[in-house]
Amino acid sequence: MLKLDKISKVYRVGTFGGKALHAVNEVSFDIQDGEVVSLIGESGSGKSTIGKMILKLVSITSGTITFDDMDISNIKDDKVKEYYRKVQGVFQDPFSSLNPIFKADQLFKTIHDEFYPEVNGKAWNDKVEDAMRSVGLNPEHVLNKYPHQLSGGQLQRFLIARALLLDIKFLVADEIISMLDASTRIDVLNLLADLKKSRGLSILFITHDLSLANYISEKAVILYRGNVAEIGVTKTIFDTPLHPYTQMLMASVPRLDKKWDQVINVELKPTASEISKGCVYMDRCPLAFDKCHERPPLIVIDQNRSVACWKTLDEEYVRQHGTKLEMETYR
Repeated sequence: MLKLDKISKVYRVGTFGGKALHAVNEVSFDIQDGEVVSLIGESGSGKSTIGKMILKLVSITSGTITFDDMDISNIKDDKVKEYYRKVQGVFQDPFSSLNPIFKADQLFKTIHDEFYPEVNGKAWNDKVEDAMRSVGLNPEHVLNKYPHQLSGGQLQRFLIARALLLDIKFLVADEIISMLDASTRIDVLNLLADLKKSRGLSILFITHDLSLANYISEKAVILYRGNVAEIGVTKTIFDTPLHPYTQMLMASVPRLDKKWDQVINVELKPTASEISKGCVYMDRCPLAFDKCHERPPLIVIDQNRSVACWKTLDEEYVRQHGTKLEMETYR
């Protein structure tokens, strides 16, 4: 369905734009029909920039994004409108996504006027009600209220309903539950899972929360400073992380069966301010060696994962982390 092929985003920064900030650097992965893919990384890793490029909110510096075999980079006018019928996004702060001076039903009126002017009366009302009830909202309790009169969970569900009203096929969910309380988070996650099952919805789930990614996604992409560190089946990556950065992320998750000082045992070195010619994680990596001065490609380990780390060419290293290295898959 959606394929990213070596997409990059470079911003000009500094005095007179004399420096280049590589927010995203040649990232490639794909998302199939009805698949949930988690994009995981710490703040500043480029996750949201990738989501915005998919949604055409930020231009692509290089590379291509294709949706149903259509390159979206240069589409305009009616083709953009048609694209937005199928691809939508929901973001971290639901309160900033709506105009505070308009009631919630004004958003649906805008969608009607722009996308469905030919649908009127009962047919449109039924369509709105179906979208609302599919996300667990009672239209009578929501549509006549201002955004500040709704809870964060209600607003996120409302924004998902807005996307469903367009009969979308792909949703960019950018940290959509990070501002919600714990009891509401699981409801929204289960809602996404239900929509995937009932409507075949594909989802890019952008998060820094490992537990949420493990709960909802089939595939995970680990991002560090705009580069893919590790990609593959979520369970495989979480059970046996191979990239030192992924290992550090997993080790940072508090566990009930161990004290904090028994879990965290990773020395972090200073992070370089600019993209180097070598491995971007080298300055923080406790396993760095001479080969790391060369940029590693994504090395195919097996059918379940690829890792951008030279250490994975060492069979003993991979064996220690519970995965058999198939050397013939790497060329």
